[in-house]
Amino acid sequence: MRNRFDRELTRMHEDLISMAALVETAISRAVEALKKYDADLARITMAGDKEVDQKEREIESACLKLLLQQQPVARDLREISTALKMITDMERIGDLAEDIAEVTLFLCEKPSYVAPEQLSYMAEATIKMVRDSIDAFVARDLAAAHAVVEYDDVVDKLFSETRTVLVERIHESLEDAEQAMDIMMIAKYFERIGDHAVNISEWVEFSITGTHKKMRVLG
Repeated sequence: MRNRFDRELTRMHEDLISMAALVETAISRAVEALKKYDADLARITMAGDKEVDQKEREIESACLKLLLQQQPVARDLREISTALKMITDMERIGDLAEDIAEVTLFLCEKPSYVAPEQLSYMAEATIKMVRDSIDAFVARDLAAAHAVVEYDDVVDKLFSETRTVLVERIHESLEDAEQAMDIMMIAKYFERIGDHAVNISEWVEFSITGTHKKMRVLG
């Protein structure tokens, strides 16, 4: 019985990593579409969200099956609980990547508008946070999980800098105010992706130590 449980737990773990790969691809595509104002790639990114949602449902079903049909010990319960929480955050990251792609479609209508350079740095920083949070889970690396939480300060600083630049542009000229507000929205989406990566890392800590900081409220 335990061997079967371990096999199913391993399969769930592998599915979680697969979902993480899908989410990372979604963010990378959204960022690439934004950099190049590539409407076709933005649409591909938006269509890919269905695959992320499907993977979330599959993992949730597997976790509930493990809880109901098996008799997991404390460590197993923590890992299953962590998986259930992580897929929620990863699904939201996928949604935010879709949101970035959707706003990019509007920006593609005026490709001459140049986003602040801080936005590009912010995009790369959030991709790093998501990748590192998943790597911390795979390796059960507590130090790596803590590093992701601390790195969130970098994303928050870049968001503040991006907002400052955009507000200054709007004050200087209202002609491109709509594009500036779209970029501001995208920056906010990146900031929220960073917050979800922090959540994932905090659940990694829980899976290892059994303790968890108060989870932040996310939209």
